[in-house]
Amino acid sequence: MIRRDTGHSWISVRKMTSASNWLTPRRIRAHAIVLAVCLWGVCAVDYSRLGLFDRAGNIKFQDFLQFPISAHLIAQGRAAELYVDQVLAEGIRELAGNTRVELKYFYGPQVAWLFIPLGRFSFLTQAEIWTALSLFIYFGCIYLILKSCGTLNSNWKIVALCALAYPPLFHFFVRGQLSAAILLFVTAAYLAFRAQHEWLAGMSLGFLILKPQFLVAIPFVLLAARAWKPFAGLVIGAGAQLALTCFYFGRAVMRAYFTMLLHSASQPGSTELRLSPIQMHSLRTFWELLVPWPRGVWIFDLLTSIIVIAIAAAIWRSSNSLALRFSALLLAAVLVNPHIYIYDLLVLAPALLLLADWSIKNTQHPSTPALRVLLYLAFVLPLLGPLARWTHVQLSVVVFVALLWILHRIATPDQKLAFPESAVV
Repeated sequence: MIRRDTGHSWISVRKMTSASNWLTPRRIRAHAIVLAVCLWGVCAVDYSRLGLFDRAGNIKFQDFLQFPISAHLIAQGRAAELYVDQVLAEGIRELAGNTRVELKYFYGPQVAWLFIPLGRFSFLTQAEIWTALSLFIYFGCIYLILKSCGTLNSNWKIVALCALAYPPLFHFFVRGQLSAAILLFVTAAYLAFRAQHEWLAGMSLGFLILKPQFLVAIPFVLLAARAWKPFAGLVIGAGAQLALTCFYFGRAVMRAYFTMLLHSASQPGSTELRLSPIQMHSLRTFWELLVPWPRGVWIFDLLTSIIVIAIAAAIWRSSNSLALRFSALLLAAVLVNPHIYIYDLLVLAPALLLLADWSIKNTQHPSTPALRVLLYLAFVLPLLGPLARWTHVQLSVVVFVALLWILHRIATPDQKLAFPESAVV
């Protein structure tokens, strides 16, 4: 039975088509060039000052401070002090003098252990080595994903410009964060899925345990979708990493790590800076900005997270392309992630590439215009996150949810959404 469109929906479709047609390759190229010049021009000027501090008086690669300090503690046999905030604060003061920088070490001890070989170098040299390696990983992942996109591959120059202008890349670079490692494991998982090695794909996703907040949604999506092989691989990958870490560092260190995780999960406000919500892009912080009732935030976050997981599971169980299914998995991982700053949105780069390629291959699909417009907004809006301080609405989250819903409409056009008992219809 064909459903007749109302006048209102027809107008909406026409506006969306008009907006999509406006996003020509020439305009996208121009926007990417302007954005890249602005972001990296500011970075070049700010970081051109010699020494530890940039022109604004901030420590260069500030978030990276925690890793050489924690690695030094492990090298000295003081791993038990990794989760003592005062010890990290003292280490920061030794490196930078009196500073108002406040950092907490939220990672497993195995993450800091990886930086021990860099301990012979100064902090800035260590940070520069890591960011250079991370940039290589980032552009390597973009290349590998692009290589799998037959249609988009011919537009590699625009893709390269957009990859350089991607706002999360800028923030990841100036902060000295670990986001490239997350992107590496996600890219490896996609390539394994594409090669039909589901166990290996699951194990790659299991390595995301180094930032466990990325594994809040993914296991539930796979479980609800009855994707047993990748789910088992994920459990094995994550479990093996935790087991080896526990064997090497001992139970006392792991107990301190899990205590810190549980405390930050149950009382997120006590472990985040005052302006953290406007810098994050998840369902939890979306409701935190919008709802002035702490218990209401938890209720709305739980309900919407369940809905997002159910939608992603329905998409995963569909017979549609891996590009759509994997993109939905990444969107769910981001939305349900309770602690995701803009630099960690680097993980969405594969989804943006895969969905852009799909939209070019399926220009006649009725959802393609909306998909293209939403992809553009998903690329740009994270940069405007701080505006939520006044608007109390994190628009990037709205766009991510809309993207997931469009994918559901494409992948399961004749199905209705179901919830936990049956997961999908």
